[in-house]
Amino acid sequence: MMKCFERLVMRHIKTQLSPLLDPMQFAYRPNHSTDNAIITTLHLVLTHLNNKDTYVRMLFIDFSSAFNTIISQHLIKKLSLLGLNTSLCNWILDLLTGRPQAVRIGNRISSTTTQSTEALQGSVFSPLQFTLLTHDCVAMYSLNHIVKFADDTTVLVLISKNDESPYREEVHQLTAWCGPNNLSLNIDKTKHMVVDFRRAQSGHSPLIINDSSVEIVKSTKFPGVHLADNLTWPLNISSITKKAQQCLYFLRRLRKNHLPPHILTMFYRGTIESILSSCITALFGICTVSNHESLQRIVRTAEKIIRVSLPSIMDIYTTHCIRKANSPPLVEHLMHYM
Repeated sequence: MMKCFERLVMRHIKTQLSPLLDPMQFAYRPNHSTDNAIITTLHLVLTHLNNKDTYVRMLFIDFSSAFNTIISQHLIKKLSLLGLNTSLCNWILDLLTGRPQAVRIGNRISSTTTQSTEALQGSVFSPLQFTLLTHDCVAMYSLNHIVKFADDTTVLVLISKNDESPYREEVHQLTAWCGPNNLSLNIDKTKHMVVDFRRAQSGHSPLIINDSSVEIVKSTKFPGVHLADNLTWPLNISSITKKAQQCLYFLRRLRKNHLPPHILTMFYRGTIESILSSCITALFGICTVSNHESLQRIVRTAEKIIRVSLPSIMDIYTTHCIRKANSPPLVEHLMHYM
């Protein structure tokens, strides 16, 4: 009963506040996914790199225990500033604070402690908490962007003529923003990447945060994919095919146990095809022919095991593209930056 009521409250909050929230937060929003975050990022990067004497710096932020540091009073203050009804703010504050919590292992139960910090465990309201808390974590400059997927935060700075002052100022402001919001940067896990295709490249100076140098990497995990500084995808394709091949083993085992083709197809669609179609709308169009063939080999192998015809990787891509093209949020978001 309580979760049903929480859903009603959450729906009301989203309806009232959605226009005011950061459009660069792609998590926990209808018709949004990692695909949207990747497509938007690649669009911004590639469009900028078409200009002369340009490059891009990307800072992949790692927050220490982000969901366990939410201070309810700070969240309520932000909701109030956004114009949420005072009575509703008070109800949310009462929901989030003074929560008794205990741990049970077998027949043993720990002593009860009271929690007022961290996302509400087991609540449908929890995913929205961090989104609301960080809605004001936005870029200062027009050529800077802060792309967010839940707590995965990427500072994307489009640099021209080696002027990095907006980048360093952006990072400085983000670091300063973390303090009052009870968030701590994990410098050891924070990574820095430079996308620079200029023929005459000057050395890129290191980035220092809190007296610590941020590691510069050639590739890193970006929501759902392996992103490389040359914007090629062999590492990501290799990861996908490896996962899919592991699932092919189980498909063979099911076949040996004489499961009917429709059950095998259902397993394939729910596991292998799901892996192959991961972020496919964002990446398939810019992958090489060799990458396409690697994915198609997985499909052909599955066809031989199941002994039925399956949609080709191109058919899967087309289906997902049509579905994504009919999603208004992505179209509107890209038009905003064109």
